[in-house]
Amino acid sequence: MLIFVNEIARDVPAECSAGSVRDRFKPAADLLIVNGFPSEPGRTLLEDDRLVLIRRGEVPDAGELDALLTARHTPGVHERVKRATVGIAGVGGLGSAVAIALARTGVGALIIADFDLIEPSNLNRQQYFLDQLGQPKVYALRDTLARINPHVHVTACHLRVTSGNAAEIFGSVDVLVEAFDRADQKAMLAETFTARFPDRPLVAGSGMAGFGPANTILTRQAFDRLYLCGDGTTAAAPGIGLMAPRVGIAAHHQANAVLRLLLGEDPSAEC
Repeated sequence: MLIFVNEIARDVPAECSAGSVRDRFKPAADLLIVNGFPSEPGRTLLEDDRLVLIRRGEVPDAGELDALLTARHTPGVHERVKRATVGIAGVGGLGSAVAIALARTGVGALIIADFDLIEPSNLNRQQYFLDQLGQPKVYALRDTLARINPHVHVTACHLRVTSGNAAEIFGSVDVLVEAFDRADQKAMLAETFTARFPDRPLVAGSGMAGFGPANTILTRQAFDRLYLCGDGTTAAAPGIGLMAPRVGIAAHHQANAVLRLLLGEDPSAEC
């Protein structure tokens, strides 16, 4: 029968065990993952199963890395998302977290755009480090993403996104993430992108300030191809700051919405 071992098609005896396949292809492996879940060597394998063999402490070569990075994925996800291009407008608290989540998911290409530099108050919620202070956010984030998943192609645009250049920057994306701070920037991007690319989805953030209940942050469908992630009301204001927990929850709503869209699912549908 045919199975996949570290994403390579292999012909093996029918209903053989994961351990017997390990002994044949990578005897030193001490972690066996079958269809995204850690399994015992005695697990019986079936046609089209995906077996990932990992030796703890071993740094894989470039050829194996892609398969091992996504060993815990749901089967079939990686093959679809690695062909996708996602744009992220703004890489602060929302955008930097979305980018990291999508890189870990194995999205093939990211286009990130932001004009800003990293400063100390960013570090309470944004995915940057002390040694990156003063650097352009897009370049620092590009370097961090390369450390996580070098297979993701990152285009970093250090500029301010405007109604005049948004279509040129993000014209090739399958999904666009809006991750700006200001309401006027959010409105500009939504109007510009949906007018120019009405058939492509836009995933925006709206309402994640303060330390209110986490469960009020939801993913909603606002219009045909526009999705909003947040509580829809809680904006940053004097006395209401932006902090990592709720910003991170909203960002990961956005990242999950992108993933569901790439897989042909409705981000706002309840399971």
